[in-house]
Amino acid sequence: MPEGDTVWQAARRLDEALAGRVLTRADLRVPRLATADLTGRAVLDVTPRGKHLLARIEGGLTLHSHLRMDGAWTVCPTGRRPRGGPEHQIRAVLGNAERTAYGYRLPVLELLRTTEEDRVVGHLGPDPLGPDWDPAEAVRRLLADPARPLGEALLDQRSLAGIGNVYKSELAFLAAVTPWLPVGELAPDVPARLAATAHRLLAANRDRPDRRTTTSGRPGTPLYVYGRAGRPCLRCGTPVRRAELGERVTYWCPGCQHGPDGVSAPID
Repeated sequence: MPEGDTVWQAARRLDEALAGRVLTRADLRVPRLATADLTGRAVLDVTPRGKHLLARIEGGLTLHSHLRMDGAWTVCPTGRRPRGGPEHQIRAVLGNAERTAYGYRLPVLELLRTTEEDRVVGHLGPDPLGPDWDPAEAVRRLLADPARPLGEALLDQRSLAGIGNVYKSELAFLAAVTPWLPVGELAPDVPARLAATAHRLLAANRDRPDRRTTTSGRPGTPLYVYGRAGRPCLRCGTPVRRAELGERVTYWCPGCQHGPDGVSAPID
């Protein structure tokens, strides 16, 4: 699932393949960009911002994309057939003489002036993987609405940029509170620990092929609670539960996490 670490990895692959090279092929397969011609321009850099990707292009342009749930960018040697899915799912092609990047199933793809990037990412909170990371500001934003459930506050990209459903569940577990606990009821030290843990986990996972939040080396145990409904908690053995939080599914351990519970869905 694309979260901040996954997007950071995608940005690094794209930057390594495209930055400093002139585009010999640029095909943007969305109606409003069908006539845009970027060939002959150099890609300056590809930068992640939370869950957003910003490909800055010579001439003051930025190609902005967002992966959401199932979007992906793949890179392969120019001339080789891509393997990211059916060709009709390709929304963008950016290539040079050596490497070509293909954007699959991109729900957001737009071309804007680089000076206007704030229009699409200016609302975001501090990015744990970005140069703007500010833990104190992240805490302030998390606590802005004391009545808001922790899970909702963590998913709000205006709080911390890059946190998704997996990290939401894992961070609440590591803080020993349920995702339904209002942020105003968190113990005084918990918000700062949440911010520090988010920074630590995303930084560790940006260089790993598989996301891991546990310290266990046992096979099949990379995460504490996410996706583990009905299975024993790795710490206390209590069956992990699953329920809706807003429009998203969340996971938690009733034995390890205190606070209000959601209405449990049937255990997987």
